[in-house]
Amino acid sequence: MSQPLLQLRGLNCGYHAHKVVQDLDLHLNPGDIGCLLGPSGCGKTTTLRAIAGFEPVLEGEIELDGQVISRAGFTLAPEKRQIGMVFQDYALFPHLSVAENVAFGIRKHANAERITQELLELVKLGHLAKRYPHELSGGQQQRVALARALAPEPKLLLLDEPFSNLDGELRRRLSHEVREILKTRGTSAILVTHDQEEAFAVSDHVGVFKDGRLEQWDTPFNLYHEPLTPFVASFIGQGYFIRGQLLSPETVQTELGVIRGNRAYTWAQGSAVDVLLRPDDIVPDESSELKARIVGKTFLGAATLYRLQLPTGSQLESIFPSHADHQPGDEVGIRIAADHLVAFPALGSVAAQLQLSESAGVRRVSSN
Repeated sequence: MSQPLLQLRGLNCGYHAHKVVQDLDLHLNPGDIGCLLGPSGCGKTTTLRAIAGFEPVLEGEIELDGQVISRAGFTLAPEKRQIGMVFQDYALFPHLSVAENVAFGIRKHANAERITQELLELVKLGHLAKRYPHELSGGQQQRVALARALAPEPKLLLLDEPFSNLDGELRRRLSHEVREILKTRGTSAILVTHDQEEAFAVSDHVGVFKDGRLEQWDTPFNLYHEPLTPFVASFIGQGYFIRGQLLSPETVQTELGVIRGNRAYTWAQGSAVDVLLRPDDIVPDESSELKARIVGKTFLGAATLYRLQLPTGSQLESIFPSHADHQPGDEVGIRIAADHLVAFPALGSVAAQLQLSESAGVRRVSSN
């Protein structure tokens, strides 16, 4: 197994006594694309700047390709790190043409012209090589910035909110294009964003930050289906928590009935737990005895997202096929269609007081 390209060990960054990033550990494998995701002020941009060499490290270290590039008291200069950067505002040189912008970092390279042309073709801008930045659209400027950052063949590429200046549809299209370009080149990269859809579209691994700490570093699939903390569960995707009682390691009694899953929890039987239910966990079922009242709806095209209220007053969300057109106030039959169970100790419960292992008291149950 290959060694990680990038490793952050016990990283602490900040200003004087105030730590913006605390005890951060993560790694990125060669060729992978990672993403730092979280709300404003969570520490993701500070982490990116520390990797780039723009922020000092208070504790811990950053290692790139086997070389320590930052630790307390030492910061290798940004230009010596072999790290490329795509800035939020692209930072293109207005007086240089597209081709000259891309070639800027490799001007002394013997094959600068050939490399520039290859990159322009890769980002589909070969026909615009002689234009200037002000003559390009936002999406085209973003691709020029990407090509310029790739030209020196960096070991790692950093992208700071690269799509934030673009409208929604263009952002979605370009996020897929950027992933394809990076994978074609085999370039490792780390992206910073607060947009989940963007993070999932581009990245192999995503790190969810909260208050300067990394809550979970995992694949998009695992973040959605196997969140390790209540914050990750509520921050990623949509969903509601409902209160339940643990009947056995893999079953919970709730107001929706008994929910069974493919996990086994090690908490005490009878513990109060909060169960996560995603919109795709609740499906319509006219024959079900379980009823809910529709209190809101959002038409999504192929499906409709309904906000449902249970007889107890608890609310959930569910996705129905769009041809089933219900109205607010209608009563509908529903059932649970989840083969997994995501639960956390309810605040104040016995289970919440236990010192849980790194697996947060969860283990997978074999389906064999």
